[in-house]
Amino acid sequence: MCARVLLAEDDVRQAEALRRYLVAEGHEATVVHDGEAALRRARQEMFDLLVLDVMMPKLDGLHVCRVLRQESDVLVLMLTARASEDDLLLGLDLGADDYLTKPFSPRELIARIRTLLRRARTTPQQSPVHRVGLLTVDEARHTVTVDGIRVDCTTGEFAILAALIRQPGRVFTRGQLLEHTRGVDRESTERTIDVHVMNLRRKVEANPRRPRQLLTVYGVGYKLSAGAL
Repeated sequence: MCARVLLAEDDVRQAEALRRYLVAEGHEATVVHDGEAALRRARQEMFDLLVLDVMMPKLDGLHVCRVLRQESDVLVLMLTARASEDDLLLGLDLGADDYLTKPFSPRELIARIRTLLRRARTTPQQSPVHRVGLLTVDEARHTVTVDGIRVDCTTGEFAILAALIRQPGRVFTRGQLLEHTRGVDRESTERTIDVHVMNLRRKVEANPRRPRQLLTVYGVGYKLSAGAL
């Protein structure tokens, strides 16, 4: 599963080590060392995945992610030395698809990349289109519409919505939804599901503060109501 990867990391030695791992995995890796260069290259060329260090000169990774998410649905994996939950949630709220805290092993990064690419490239055999009320999710085209109006979703948000709409009324735990979004059940990151659901409510609910379709089942998880929006 080869991919074009843009790696933005200001630590030159670490960037070179990660580049070698990516190439050994069969990927084509382009390396830059600051945020301005990352933004410029991402706009000039087509990449399958961006690996962005949060702390970079000129522009930080969060700023780059924020700008690119408005222009593209390219996969984004953030790297950071910050381990607080607030930093994690901020990155995901800006549209990052995954978040890896330093220090990490290159093998863990490669595994995360493999999971993201596998999820993004998996196409259902029958190209199902799911409709519940005014909400439509087309898995083949990777699109979401509400009453015919296109709604842009990140890869993680789409994965959650697709899982919920396949089985309206079923209650999914955060751990189960995490399997759909990352393929890895890690309790320490289940809080990120809440952020994805919050963002989805802003996009598909008429009143995100009083959702009628993306519902919380307290003490358990979330479900998609079969009722109309």
